[in-house]
Amino acid sequence: MDKPEQIAPKPLAVVLASGGMDSCVTIAMANVDHRLAMLHVAYGQRTEQRELASFNALADFYHVERRLVCRLEHLRQIGGSSLTDPGIPVAEADLDRQDIPTSYVPFRNAHFLSIAVSWGEVLGARRIFIGAVAEDSSGYPDCRPEYYQAFNRVIREGTRPETRLEIVTPVIHLRKSEIVRQGLDLGAPLQLTWSCYQREDVACGVCDSCGLRLRAFEEAGVADPIAYAVRPKYGRRQ
Repeated sequence: MDKPEQIAPKPLAVVLASGGMDSCVTIAMANVDHRLAMLHVAYGQRTEQRELASFNALADFYHVERRLVCRLEHLRQIGGSSLTDPGIPVAEADLDRQDIPTSYVPFRNAHFLSIAVSWGEVLGARRIFIGAVAEDSSGYPDCRPEYYQAFNRVIREGTRPETRLEIVTPVIHLRKSEIVRQGLDLGAPLQLTWSCYQREDVACGVCDSCGLRLRAFEEAGVADPIAYAVRPKYGRRQ
């Protein structure tokens, strides 16, 4: 009698998750072909507690037991961003802005990825997923494809020879509206996510992150399921 064919376990992936819409959809995409370990980094941002609550809600939804929450106090001490320095106001949404906004946290994603690489190497993970978006983001320099290509070279040079770990950015070339549609197709729990830069009770509706999110849902033709203090119409692009 033939023995039943054994199915190889799915490879393990570390998913960097802020608790926002892009990371939620990234989790859903990673979950298709991987076992998940989820990483959240708090760095003294204005909505730190609300983002952590969303991270845990997403991990619960996907039944992820391996979770790591790290806190980077030095990013708040360094400052230079409206997300970490209470003396710098959060700018209102300007979706046509060409320069880098005050919400940019200098070189933040390098700190996040370094933790993910260390943890991933210990766990024997094969991939690190991050929900970076290039075209339809706020113009952050550490969300460009070239940045992650360079970081993958750093991983190859700076880890053990047997380590096979690479960064994957599945939504980096998508518009925000396409991310919304992808999330709906995968049954991602977008109602659990948080994107606002400055409020933790209800989303403000007027910061860059709220503006990008609201426009994305408008373009996707569906209602955003979270609560807002105000819901401006940012208009669909042609």
